[in-house]
Amino acid sequence: MRLTDDDYKELDVRLADHDAFLKSRYPGDAPGRQPIHTVYLPADRLDGFRDWGETALRAMDDFPWPVPGVREKLAREPIEDLRVDFEDGYGIRADDQEDAAVKRAAAILRDGPRPPFVGIRIKSLEAATRRRALRTLDLFLESYQDSFVITLPKVSGTDQVSAMVTVCEKLETGYGVAAGTLRFEIQIELPAAILSADGHATVARLITAAAGRCAGLHYGTYDYSAAAGVAAAYQSMDHPAADYAKAVMQAAAAQTGVRLSDGSTNILPVGGAAEVRAAWDLHHRLVRRSLERGFYQGWDLHPAQLPTRYAATYAFFRDGRDAAVARLHRYLSRQESGIADEPATARALAAYLLRGLDCGALSDAGLPRADLLALT
Repeated sequence: MRLTDDDYKELDVRLADHDAFLKSRYPGDAPGRQPIHTVYLPADRLDGFRDWGETALRAMDDFPWPVPGVREKLAREPIEDLRVDFEDGYGIRADDQEDAAVKRAAAILRDGPRPPFVGIRIKSLEAATRRRALRTLDLFLESYQDSFVITLPKVSGTDQVSAMVTVCEKLETGYGVAAGTLRFEIQIELPAAILSADGHATVARLITAAAGRCAGLHYGTYDYSAAAGVAAAYQSMDHPAADYAKAVMQAAAAQTGVRLSDGSTNILPVGGAAEVRAAWDLHHRLVRRSLERGFYQGWDLHPAQLPTRYAATYAFFRDGRDAAVARLHRYLSRQESGIADEPATARALAAYLLRGLDCGALSDAGLPRADLLALT
């Protein structure tokens, strides 16, 4: 052997900065439950969110979709993540009108049951809507200081994200909130958020600029497609332009603790039996497609989309449960098999089973939760 202890120490010193960078920039997957969907409701229509479960159940009565467990989920917890929308779904209103809507939304969320995850989507930090976006956030935090996430739309560059970090710091200080409490999702709705003018992958830089406050990247199906020049009739979650954008998002977010969400389909299950069934078939296929590609969250825009959201999600986890359990048992017991699984794959198998437990698709993951957490 030719390397000495001094050589080892020299390498440790040389790579110390990079070791620290890896630890801070790539801490691994975020711990805890990730909601499987986000429901966006305009602020002036927030009242109805507690009726979504009943509406979804009525849709299943009219057009049955027989998947075990879905009805129970719709009765118990129909919405996992609720976003009060002050952006596109709400539109431009007079300041006094939006001020009143902010206070009313906070009161609705405070009073009575609410989903396990909530937040607000403010307007963008572009010049035309910047002041209104910040005023809405300030007013909301004044009225609602329980846990919530901020959705930052139409992000086009790192300066907007850095500015949002500064705003969060000022609001935390002003309201006496613990440092780091305010976190935000970045909506990827513009090609400039994927590829910058100088050829860099903007989205990776957005995560860095967020300084640990970025909770997720959410793909905006229709804004992105339109900005990319896709004709309206062909704008969809499975268009090649969408797949490219989401692949870059996935690479940028990997192992950073920043979670991913796919977008929505605007083909809603309303009308006659044929229209509802066609919309359900489409939504079910798109949800399953997203799950298979590693996007475990998406947007829902109508209560009748909930049956297919849960049907597709439950089937995804139940279809793969037995094979995942068998592979983990073989891995842990070091049995030989036709699949040579590595530690990274074992972590992925454990994470898959934990997601199935968290959303209610699985009641038994084949291994104790503590063992699955240890593997991840």
